[in-house]
Amino acid sequence: MTGTPPPAPAESGRPRERLDGPAKVAGRAPYAYEQPVEDPLFLFPVRSTIARGRVRWVDTEEAEAVPGVVAVLTHLNAPRLASRDDLELWVLQDDEVRHHGQFVGAVIAGTPEVARHAASLVKVEYQREWHDVVLRADHPERYRPDHVNPSFDTDTSHGDVDGALADAAATVDQTYRTPVQHHVPMEPHTTVVRWPGAADLGAVAMYDSNQGVSPIRKVLAPLLDLDPEQLWIHSPHVGGAFGSKASPKAHHVLTALAARLVPGRPVKCALTRQQMFGNAGHRTPTIQRVRLGADRRGRLTAIAHDVVEHTARFKEFAEQTAVATRTMYAAEHRRTTHRLVPLDVPAPVIMRAPGEAPGMFALESAMDELAVALGMDPVELRIRNEPDADPESGLPFSTRHLARCLREGATRFGWADRPPAGQGRRDGDWLVGVGMAASTYPLFPQQGSRARIRALPDGRRQVEIAASDLGTGTWTALTQIAADALAVPAEAVDLVIGDSALPATVGAGGSSGLSIWGTTVVAAARAFRDRHGDDPPAGAEVVGELPENTAVGRYALHAFGAQFAEVRVDAVTGEIRVPRMVGVFDVGRVINPRTARSQLMGGMTMGLSMALHEESVVDPRFGHVVNGDYAGYHIPTNADVGDIDVSWLDEPDPLYNPMGSKGIGEIGIVGTAAAVANAVWHATGVRVRDVPITPDRLLGRHR
Repeated sequence: MTGTPPPAPAESGRPRERLDGPAKVAGRAPYAYEQPVEDPLFLFPVRSTIARGRVRWVDTEEAEAVPGVVAVLTHLNAPRLASRDDLELWVLQDDEVRHHGQFVGAVIAGTPEVARHAASLVKVEYQREWHDVVLRADHPERYRPDHVNPSFDTDTSHGDVDGALADAAATVDQTYRTPVQHHVPMEPHTTVVRWPGAADLGAVAMYDSNQGVSPIRKVLAPLLDLDPEQLWIHSPHVGGAFGSKASPKAHHVLTALAARLVPGRPVKCALTRQQMFGNAGHRTPTIQRVRLGADRRGRLTAIAHDVVEHTARFKEFAEQTAVATRTMYAAEHRRTTHRLVPLDVPAPVIMRAPGEAPGMFALESAMDELAVALGMDPVELRIRNEPDADPESGLPFSTRHLARCLREGATRFGWADRPPAGQGRRDGDWLVGVGMAASTYPLFPQQGSRARIRALPDGRRQVEIAASDLGTGTWTALTQIAADALAVPAEAVDLVIGDSALPATVGAGGSSGLSIWGTTVVAAARAFRDRHGDDPPAGAEVVGELPENTAVGRYALHAFGAQFAEVRVDAVTGEIRVPRMVGVFDVGRVINPRTARSQLMGGMTMGLSMALHEESVVDPRFGHVVNGDYAGYHIPTNADVGDIDVSWLDEPDPLYNPMGSKGIGEIGIVGTAAAVANAVWHATGVRVRDVPITPDRLLGRHR
């Protein structure tokens, strides 16, 4: 990258309030479903009641007779799609049922109430086939995928793991399990589609709640037999996603097909909360066997991490559950494996910290068990096994300050004052214990991205890029980055995002969105200043591209952290409370401390939820999630979340991007579940290796 270097940051590091905050709290920030459209129709899906089979016949007569119904969509009259490469999106193109809740039809009506009522009147008869929705480690159809998400090696092996385990002074050999989990963002999946009529030959318009308009359009346009320019997607505000809105889903296609049946009139679709448990993705369950071997001084000699998880029979997704183990600790002998079991379930997708969240729960629980076996402080055990370079690649780390996170976290938490290991302390009926875990998250290679800088009158700058704000603070932090790069006040920057007509970029995901968008904006700003100076005429503009990151392939790029938790367990009821947690993170330069703290606290809250609450229970008889609503799928409320103390090291990483920042969206959840589980053991003497840790798993077992 050449040109005038930016001045010392004036905005980066400033705790600005969210620029979009006032509009959101006042209700003036329209989300996808709220976009004002003229004369809309409403869609309600008809969903399968079997997990596998075929539709024998559909009777729509009664539904069509309801006043206000415009059309009933089935596989018999649905417009044709251009490709069946992705069977999750092959909506209403055949009679095959691939999972419970699959869309087998839809009603289009003048009001949402009429559409929902009429959908209940559609009669569907099925030819049922045998189905299987139960994950087992010894499943006969278990197989080895070609790679794990997004493109990591499926298996790795170094040295003689079995021999090293046999010779180790202390070992751990345990199996840990995590359940199906769902994203449950506050805003459900919504989309509004208008297919142009004969007298209106404009683009197909889609208002949508998603994590990236550019990648969504890249998939949907060819599927709908459109050129990319013929599909316009607008998504300025998103009410949470956690991975569930990163890729197109069946409701996008269903709504587009419906809109094509009624050209010229917008069709609105909002999934119900119950529908989101079958039609919006989920985190795969895992069965993880972790084996550790160490010498008497606590030096790891062997690490083996073997994972079995499920995927949909019709669409493969291989979560990278053991990949973090490859980087975390030094050991001469190491092995990681991933195996998939194809089941008759909806397609799994990424969910906040895919791979790292479930995988580090297992690894960090096992590390705690090893510390107990060695009679060693769990913090000291981790510091003693810090690698000099990435154990997997041999590359030097761009920055790695995990040991400092561990030490500073221990000090902030008061770790030195904890009771002896495995003994906890008693406070009336409450058993009190503490636990900790380490965390890591990769910094993914940066991908293609463009941004436009335009000079406006009165010295203002307009910055355009098809980025997304999921509620994470992109509107604010990206404005701050642009202001620094352009050497103007943040108040002089007009940021425009969330529109597919803008210069294309990647979606929000992998904790890399702000890094890629920010690097692109910095490159465009430097090119703008080189060409037009700092006093450009109104209308001057430059389109800049993401430059090549020369650190990729030369350095191991990761964020790190340490989490500590105190728990209280009722000795009578088994109820678990977490009054306080501490997290210290190595995440480079923080662009906006206010929004960063919110992200890290949210991640730790989600890790607490993983530890104690979240589990989607699938009925093996029918293949559906039986607790598919907020009443049955438990997530923390305010009363469940105690004091969360988050901080970060002031250690920029200039090798990853020009801002010196690392991703913060996911590192907070990684490690938190293990810290809570380790604290439960410390309080009760009961080692629970399956999450969520519910009272029934403790009653009658604690000392």
